[in-house]
Amino acid sequence: VECGISQIDELLGGGVERGSSTLVLGPAGTGKSTFVMQFLLAAVRRGEKAAAFVFDEELGLLFTRMKQMGIDLEVMRDGGDLHIEQLLSPGEFAHRVRARVDSAGAKTVVIDSINGYQASMPDEQSLILHMHELLQYLNRQGANTFLTVAQHGLVGDMKSPVDVTYLADTVMLLRYFEATGKVRRAVSVIKKRTGSHEDTIREYRIS
Repeated sequence: VECGISQIDELLGGGVERGSSTLVLGPAGTGKSTFVMQFLLAAVRRGEKAAAFVFDEELGLLFTRMKQMGIDLEVMRDGGDLHIEQLLSPGEFAHRVRARVDSAGAKTVVIDSINGYQASMPDEQSLILHMHELLQYLNRQGANTFLTVAQHGLVGDMKSPVDVTYLADTVMLLRYFEATGKVRRAVSVIKKRTGSHEDTIREYRIS
């Protein structure tokens, strides 16, 4: 499964395998949501159904921000290709994700972000058990799941509020670095359980 941006697909060894989970990890502002939305957009362009479950951002703001980058989520939603909703309760979350995959046949699922999910379920062990069970179910259904986790800190040592890296099949790390008097962004793939990937660090820009 490719995202359609050749350099990202190359970094991932040609894309991610069908029925696998991908975690995009990085500090605030690195573009985690933008990365996962590329895979969602590619799924819709392939003629597949997609679903996005958003914890952290008001949908109106997300629609406006994505439209400025040429991704019209509202058109995809209104056309029936995308189901997108904002969630507040962890109790309804897993149920709604399963229902969307079962009833609509969604093959790409975006969960943005685990931080918002954790805020409503502060017991880390319960969160990990929930996510483990959900990801196993989605994998068995042949769906690709893309999750984001925001790390604390911006430059240097960064910590994640919850460690779910071992649950995901693929882990992409976004980070900031400083060069020639500017703050820049870099991406690398630090894990891919189901195949090969580049071990390079690539600079990226969001335009």
